[in-house]
Amino acid sequence: MSEPRACLLLLLLCVNSDLALRICSFNVRSFGESKKENRNTMDVIVKVIKRCDIILLMEIKDSNNMICPTLMEKLNGEKLVSVKKRYLYHDYQAGDADVFSREPFVIWFQSPYTAVKDFVIVPLHTTPDTSVKEIDELADVYVDVKRRWKAENFIFMGDFNAGCSYVPKKAWKNIRLRTDPGFVWLIGDEEDTTVKSSTKCAYDRIVLRGREIVSSVVPKSNSVFNFQKSYALTEEEALGVSDHFPVEFKLQSSRAFTNSKKSLSPRKKKKASHS
Repeated sequence: MSEPRACLLLLLLCVNSDLALRICSFNVRSFGESKKENRNTMDVIVKVIKRCDIILLMEIKDSNNMICPTLMEKLNGEKLVSVKKRYLYHDYQAGDADVFSREPFVIWFQSPYTAVKDFVIVPLHTTPDTSVKEIDELADVYVDVKRRWKAENFIFMGDFNAGCSYVPKKAWKNIRLRTDPGFVWLIGDEEDTTVKSSTKCAYDRIVLRGREIVSSVVPKSNSVFNFQKSYALTEEEALGVSDHFPVEFKLQSSRAFTNSKKSLSPRKKKKASHS
């Protein structure tokens, strides 16, 4: 990478006490010292992060290791999930080594309070010129991690650069995450994840794999969070935060999931009482 310390950060926050677990992905764009020192910008970034229980942050540029400690000072909450395992994926396959510009740092979470009790998050921030190859390679990551950990539920998310000219429509037919019906795309091609009003592209994506996690998604919770509109910012102010909007979805709590199953189950007729 040409720029130093451009990294991915998964923050395990769990700051919300809601029934559902909100999982987010946010490319903050060049999140370094200048943004940290800008009070208004940091206020918006912190508000965006606080909405989420788990959030993937991208483009953190922090040679002095100040960004994460600063964020954690402003965030606190009860931990509802824990890390089970972690693994930096290395692409050793013959013929396509070094496909990833940033090899995925894979994390397996335990989540006792959600309907799905564990899930693997695979983050990805592609380079635009190689986005098609990198997105396609996620299928190999899935196979490798599933074999390694015997995991069943997967979340692939990040800035895929999966929109506009970076991934032409013709290229989709060769991407295994699109051709394999087992992968469920929560953020579709029609979404707009860019802040610039002159650009409409679905760069940022969330993809699921696994029957249990797919069935645990809160209906209509998969969305793009327009912080410009929500916090009444001008386009210039919003671009000072990022040129990307976060993408997100929610997982049902175990209690809500159980209650919904009860409400859908046929009720038994009450026996008539005899006097």
